[in-house]
Amino acid sequence: MKYAILQQSRAGTRPYNQDRLGHWSSGEALLMALADGMGGYAHGEVAAEVAVRYLGSAFRAAATPLLANPEQFLTRAIGRIHGAIQQQAVKLALPVTPSTTVVACVVQEGRAYWSWIGDSRLYLVRDFGILARTRDHTLVQGLVDGGQLPEELIASHPDRNKLVQCLGGFELPRLEPAASARLAKDDIVLLCSDGFWGPLTQRQLLSGLADGPLERAIPQLMALAEQRAGTQCDNLSVLAMQWQEGAKAAADEPRTLPFHAMPTEVQDFSATDPDVPRMTEADIDGAIAEIRAALKKRDPEAK
Repeated sequence: MKYAILQQSRAGTRPYNQDRLGHWSSGEALLMALADGMGGYAHGEVAAEVAVRYLGSAFRAAATPLLANPEQFLTRAIGRIHGAIQQQAVKLALPVTPSTTVVACVVQEGRAYWSWIGDSRLYLVRDFGILARTRDHTLVQGLVDGGQLPEELIASHPDRNKLVQCLGGFELPRLEPAASARLAKDDIVLLCSDGFWGPLTQRQLLSGLADGPLERAIPQLMALAEQRAGTQCDNLSVLAMQWQEGAKAAADEPRTLPFHAMPTEVQDFSATDPDVPRMTEADIDGAIAEIRAALKKRDPEAK
């Protein structure tokens, strides 16, 4: 596989960063993941850390070197993160189970597959236009889909951060089937938190991505988002990949599910599944140790 990849994360004007992101490759498959810990809840970074670590661990175990079924992998892995967050909250004796959004994308055999929960987004950009974008699991996105609010007013709506789906907390997520699209040369797959996409217009985002290679375009867009958000700038994170292999069926349309058609059945992924291994005890203990150290650094009096 031939691609360029870049990731950046900044705290904005917040005292600490609750976003987490990462990418892993088996040589023939690539996984990208981004999680935005919910700032309105205690220790959102714990939930985001567990989400990204779980996805990375599951990918390393299942990509040998290809995933048998990328869509099934994403759906099951993201579904199981919910329970993993609850388990870590108990181990850390947190008073409230933290929550996070997540967006993840697998690239394999020239095709991108993605799934998400919450309002962290994936954009698939081709020829300076948006070929596909995830639909936010928010009250405001429901208004847009129902024709009650223009798309461009999402960022300024007072209820823009009210999620109807997240990982962690008390309710099981309702998972949609993963979406997918065939990649063409120079396509950009962009994963980002709402602190990045929120302050930017669609025109600014596309114009910025067109302004040179990722290593120049992404820092410029990050700076612009910070500038436009001002003193209320949230944590902002981006993971961008530009596909560098030849075009393959560029006219192939993404397979997506409309927001209003989201399944209402709650899916429980707590059972053991050989396709998506659980984190090992060593993985969990290592994650807990790092999280404890981070919490201790923030609050020296914390037990």
